[in-house]
Amino acid sequence: MQCRITDLRCKEIINICDGKRIGYAEDVDLVLPEGRVCAIIAYGKGRFFGLLRGEEYYIPWDCIKQIGDDLILVDKSFPRKATPPERNRRWHF
Repeated sequence: MQCRITDLRCKEIINICDGKRIGYAEDVDLVLPEGRVCAIIAYGKGRFFGLLRGEEYYIPWDCIKQIGDDLILVDKSFPRKATPPERNRRWHF
């Protein structure tokens, strides 16, 4: 299968570890002397009505399992963000 970088931008990335949609391939990390693809960079869902970029995902080429016609399957467990600790709320009257 022959694929260009512009073709990757139209493909949605799905993590097969948890079934979540990561986003769309936005950029590619290349090693120019060898012409080798190191990773695909994707941005998560946008914040503030889709205007601001979401979290950036760096997906190494080794984690890509399958590239299909309309999606890319990856096998990578992303670290979960720690939930903020519960604050003691005191009501002052």
